[in-house]
Amino acid sequence: MKSLTTSAHLDADTRYRVTPFADRTNPFVSLRVEGDFVEIALIARPGTSESLRSLAAAAIEAAGALDAIAIGPSEVAS
Repeated sequence: MKSLTTSAHLDADTRYRVTPFADRTNPFVSLRVEGDFVEIALIARPGTSESLRSLAAAAIEAAGALDAIAIGPSEVAS
């Protein structure tokens, strides 16, 4: 990943958009996370699909931790 540090808060109405650009010389996929005031675009080139899968797995893990927090702090594993 190239270097950039940012933070944004996800809201219930956060939008996600995937756009493939199948250009023959420079193909990539754009994954956009959009809110009212912030838009984050992740650019994935061929050969980086495993990184996207890891990102998806981390997001699922984070969602599970958030669900556990909603149930009660004692349910959250350290």
